[in-house]
Amino acid sequence: VEELLVAAGHPVLARSIVPDDAGAIAEALRAALGRNGVDAVVLTGGTGVAPRDVTPEAVEPLLDRVVPGFGELFRMLSYQEIGSAAVLSRALAGLASGRVVFVLPGSRGAVQLAMEKLVLPELGHLLAEARKTR
Repeated sequence: VEELLVAAGHPVLARSIVPDDAGAIAEALRAALGRNGVDAVVLTGGTGVAPRDVTPEAVEPLLDRVVPGFGELFRMLSYQEIGSAAVLSRALAGLASGRVVFVLPGSRGAVQLAMEKLVLPELGHLLAEARKTR
């Protein structure tokens, strides 16, 4: 994620590793959203259906607005690459406190797919819209 963002001209201000715990994930997101200069937050991992996959549950209550098309398109693109297993993904995007939040799966291939096909192409537009809500 960091490499792709930097290559596209987006500075990465911080990164952290958080355990598969909804409280810890929510706290890390709150901290990131409160950091000066942060316009977007990208979380990876915990988007499947296993009991430990709690990232969507941790993030959604903090979102002011969900962008449903992101998850829908991600699953469509994933289906084209991996078939029906794409239904297991709960990737999502939304706006929180005037910032953009992306929740991506943890696998390398899924991250690359989301970043190259959705996040990077639409990040500028999403940032412009998110800034209007600050």
